[in-house]
Amino acid sequence: MGTNWEPMLAQTGRAKYRALVESIGKGIAEGALVPGQKLPPVRELAFRLNITPGTVARAYSILVDDGTLVAGVGRGTYVAEPTPAAFEADAGGMIDFFSPRIPKMGQEELIRDALKRVALDLPSNALMQYPKRETNLPARKAFADWMKDAPVGHYSLDDIVITHGGQNAILHVMQALLRGHDPVVLVDEVTFSGFRKAAELCRARVVGVPWDGEGPDPVALENLVQSTGAGLYCTSAEVNNPTTRSTTARRRREIAAIALRHGMHVLDDDCYHTGNHTAESYRALLPDLGWYISSPSKLVSPSLRVGFTIPPRGWVGEMLRSVQFSHFGVSSILTEAFALVMSNPKLPGIIEKVQSRINSDLRFVVNQLGGYPIRWRSNVPLVWVELPSGWRAPAFAQAAEARGVEMKSADEFTLREGRAVHAVRIALNGQMDQSRFEEGIRIIRSLLDNPPRSFTT
Repeated sequence: MGTNWEPMLAQTGRAKYRALVESIGKGIAEGALVPGQKLPPVRELAFRLNITPGTVARAYSILVDDGTLVAGVGRGTYVAEPTPAAFEADAGGMIDFFSPRIPKMGQEELIRDALKRVALDLPSNALMQYPKRETNLPARKAFADWMKDAPVGHYSLDDIVITHGGQNAILHVMQALLRGHDPVVLVDEVTFSGFRKAAELCRARVVGVPWDGEGPDPVALENLVQSTGAGLYCTSAEVNNPTTRSTTARRRREIAAIALRHGMHVLDDDCYHTGNHTAESYRALLPDLGWYISSPSKLVSPSLRVGFTIPPRGWVGEMLRSVQFSHFGVSSILTEAFALVMSNPKLPGIIEKVQSRINSDLRFVVNQLGGYPIRWRSNVPLVWVELPSGWRAPAFAQAAEARGVEMKSADEFTLREGRAVHAVRIALNGQMDQSRFEEGIRIIRSLLDNPPRSFTT
């Protein structure tokens, strides 16, 4: 390569082609590889690294697709020159579609006012003691009122368990449930990565469940329950993150019947709760096996690190023990502030404005990208884009990043051993200047309209 730089394929469990992509990218970032520098032919590098030529070709192909490398028939493969577009993006900052950002419509004022009231009104002993179960009763009441129309089945205030956000709730459910030396957790094939990460913290194996047009495939699910002995299935029946798909009412009943036959628990994560549900949650369908989780993070503010779990009958004690011995409960300061924010008469109007901005941005995205297979849902700040032929998900995300736009590739939502999904998730950023938002969507449209030519060795 004309320098002393040598690619290092660290043994991290990732695919060798991916390790090579990252090693070349690191070499460029650190200046060991410079623009215009020629890389070795595929077979030569494969021999040097003791890997297959196909592995090297795949890595080169990804880097050519995203503009990091350039290749010409008979000329070889070179480090690409920086493009003017990349410099312009750096000057203006990255356009962030990586994670949803809720529009600021006055929530911060409500939160500040609530914290001031808590500081003045909370009894001094509450400021000097660990929180107790009874001290978060106002927050549980506020949650129950907020969710009064949600189809989650019968429950009382005593059935609600408060945690540090929805992700923390997922972890506590697993800690309460999982047993044995080799527990198995089922998740949807394309789903929120937090399920997988929580299971890994609990040293559980994670197995993917395929979907069809109505939701989780019931035949596949039952076969997996029988073959793995899984005791927990994590899903989002109402709004799947990242695809925004819902499971139909009929399919939810079929999944509930399978869970009941095998005694399998079902965790229903409803953190993208928008107020409008299409069918009953698994907590309603499975009162003895269904868990319901929600939080205000996606609709009010992620700074309110409060999550709520409604366990199935007989499991409140186990959930409370997990919470108690993990962090001794959520601070009274936070639960009191949450209760004040959620009961503020200004909040419904603020939420209406938040949803209005989300839906306005969705309309722009649909107008720009509607010629491609996309999935979206009113009030949900996510758009799932299936890529046209010629694009692979990692390459598309990297090409977008080179143009100054960040988003998540489908790889973020699939299991390592699962099938490849060529799609990306656009998370709406309601805190971004409108012109920058529109610029980012147009860049994505330009990439979709101009897929790369196939790489040949």
